[in-house]
Amino acid sequence: MQALIVGADHLGNIPQTLAQFGITVGHHVSGRNPSHQRSPSHINGMDVVILFTDFLNHNAMRNYRDIAQKRNVRFVACRRSSCDLTRSLEKIGAVKSPPAVH
Repeated sequence: MQALIVGADHLGNIPQTLAQFGITVGHHVSGRNPSHQRSPSHINGMDVVILFTDFLNHNAMRNYRDIAQKRNVRFVACRRSSCDLTRSLEKIGAVKSPPAVH
């Protein structure tokens, strides 16, 4: 699965958290650029949209949420922490992959 991540300048350990669910970062925008806030064009081909609420204003979140709903793409709104992201992904039915056994 591919994720569009909106918010945060740096992702830190977020890609590792997503990998536990079989999700890769398809595209990441910080949300600071006003053109990214008005017309979310990077949603094409994405399976889930992840909005980091502590980095976005309400209008940007609404724009991304509305376009995701129109295109039947699941979306998650959470804070930028691995724990909150994990909790939010589990709420939409994402399942963690079992760890690889060596």
